Amino acid sequence: MNPLLEVTGLTRHFGGLAAVSDLTFHVDENEILGIIGPNGAGKTTAINLVSGVIRPSGGTVLFCGGKVTGTAPHVLAAKGLVRTFQSTTVYADRTVHENALRGAYLGVYPGFVQTMLNTRRARRMREEAEARVSELLEWLNLAQVAHLKAGGLPYGYQKTLGMAAALAAQPRMVMLDEPVAGLSAEEADQVRDTILKIRSRGVTVIVIDHNMRFMKGLCDRVMVMNQGHELATGAPLEVLANPKVIEAYLGRGHAADHRI
Repeated sequence: MNPLLEVTGLTRHFGGLAAVSDLTFHVDENEILGIIGPNGAGKTTAINLVSGVIRPSGGTVLFCGGKVTGTAPHVLAAKGLVRTFQSTTVYADRTVHENALRGAYLGVYPGFVQTMLNTRRARRMREEAEARVSELLEWLNLAQVAHLKAGGLPYGYQKTLGMAAALAAQPRMVMLDEPVAGLSAEEADQVRDTILKIRSRGVTVIVIDHNMRFMKGLCDRVMVMNQGHELATGAPLEVLANPKVIEAYLGRGHAADHRI
């Protein structure tokens, strides 16, 4: 199987500091890859580099076999690569439906003039986007709150809404940055089930999170980062029992006696 995403030698320097250094990994189609590591390990920076939020100092990113290194996020979205962020990015004073609808136009927009003139193409795109969003909200159990202002939703619902907006862009891959941060165990389980549903639609997933219970129950593989490097990659239980990984989290001297 050819990887959907291939990252080779990815590097980013901020002044004299290498936040990410010579990072190489791949993600297969329809896989859920978890990225974990201590605070400051470079996890979010790596995703920012892959998603075009910041430009790398070196290295190569291939998506669907094509080079996309440093490509702008809206162009990547049009190619099928979409991400979410650590904090919820909903528009509090807009409805759930309106928030999800913005994702439908990521990278694919009829243009200001066509929208203002309400051309046939603009109307067709709007109708297709409305239908797609309505189906997604029903599928993600958000249809019953579609008319409500997003800012009034519980935090778990806002997290799911962020994923709905990403899915509205019809991606081949989504990258989720700390999707269960601040959630209860029950809410985290609901988000896990939602991500598994997303994968069932044929969408490949990269997820960053610190919740090890959540990650062990979700990911096919995990990659551990430490100080900007890849430390270990493999099945979740195998990697989390690795003495090098335990040392990175707990410090030297704990590896022989602890599991994460």
